Amino acid sequence: MKLESLEELFLNQLKDVYDAEQQLIRSLPKVVQSVSSRELASAFERHAEESRNHVSRLERIFAQLDEKPKGRKCLGMQGIVEEAKAFLSQDAEAGTLDAGAIAIAQRAEHYEIACYGTLKAYAETLGHRQAVSFLDETLQEEIRMDKKLTSLAESSINPQAAEGAMGAGGRFDIE
Repeated sequence: MKLESLEELFLNQLKDVYDAEQQLIRSLPKVVQSVSSRELASAFERHAEESRNHVSRLERIFAQLDEKPKGRKCLGMQGIVEEAKAFLSQDAEAGTLDAGAIAIAQRAEHYEIACYGTLKAYAETLGHRQAVSFLDETLQEEIRMDKKLTSLAESSINPQAAEGAMGAGGRFDIE
């Protein structure tokens, strides 16, 4: 399919992120079950609910464009989800697994931030005011989630993971 206009590209990318959100909604329950930090699990649960809201907003944009809400396989998110599955299947110390789950989740967040930022710019150029509002709301939620994950990592998860590799003297045990 040849894309001949920004409007077509906008729709194409909406379909891509629609599928990305659907993939996340399906994968987040497994992540919630895998992590040991209750605070981290709660953050992922809240984000799964936000993702359902993101899908709803996207469906409203599709309706405004007189298009059926449908996805186009998002290979970028598929890769991140596959990476998450592979990582979570490893035998890892609880704090280390949580730290890795944050790293993978932030890859997904950064991907979504890029998608929604671009879509918002397209919508602004195309004069889709309501879409701009919906996309900006979602973009801000993705940014907040990324910041929440950073905060959790720095305040508790990463230090806990580091303690798993350190001895009582605060140095790495090398024997």
